[in-house]
Amino acid sequence: MEAVDVARSGAVEIGRPEWVGEHLSAYVEGDRVVTHLFACLDPAYSGWRYAVTVVRAARAKKVTVNEAVLLPGSDALLAPEWVPWKERLRPGDLGVGDLLPSADDDDRLKPGYAQVPDDELEEEGLDRQMVWELGLGRPRVLSEAGRESAAQRWYDGESGPRSAIASAAPAPCATCGFLTPLAGEFRQMFGVCANEYAPDDGRVVSLDHGCGAHSEASQRAAPAEAPLRPVVDELGYDHIVFDDTSELELVSADG
Repeated sequence: MEAVDVARSGAVEIGRPEWVGEHLSAYVEGDRVVTHLFACLDPAYSGWRYAVTVVRAARAKKVTVNEAVLLPGSDALLAPEWVPWKERLRPGDLGVGDLLPSADDDDRLKPGYAQVPDDELEEEGLDRQMVWELGLGRPRVLSEAGRESAAQRWYDGESGPRSAIASAAPAPCATCGFLTPLAGEFRQMFGVCANEYAPDDGRVVSLDHGCGAHSEASQRAAPAEAPLRPVVDELGYDHIVFDDTSELELVSADG
């Protein structure tokens, strides 16, 4: 019991006497090295245990405290596992003034091409838009992995064909006059909505997406009811009698 008492005193030194509970167990760490576990009664550390390691030197009669720490048990309340900030970042987290630098080895990007002088473009008659799409003048452009990731994300999102509003649409965006196709390979699957009344105005939508603001959508007009023909009463007549009191009396007579 001397070793247990010494271990308990070591636990009290890193906590409080009222926080050190019953002796739970002990296990051998090595030759003349034993770790004793005590229940932790601190309300802030429910499920934790005081672990005190005691050691006895060779030919010594008493043990001494080698280490005392607070360790979590199987049912201890722990903080979530640490995750690097790049893995914690979610769409929408970037705010005004925030910077999100791209890594040099970002697989979504690949090196662009050297800038071509304007005079050479004019001499060769190259399309400036085509040159820009190829990446001339930009340090990096989207890689194949970056394009595939973006396309899959857009297609699986709310602007894809599986959203509720697309399922109820009268026609797909591919036939809508408000659709502005994207450039490059993306134009085969996506465009930008230019209808100010559509929920996806200014956003990328898939060609098989849709909504009720389609340019060719039409509301069926309710069938007009034929006006009722006037009915002429040719059998009855109205007899008006004026009495002495100048009151108007209406008498209806049927023939």
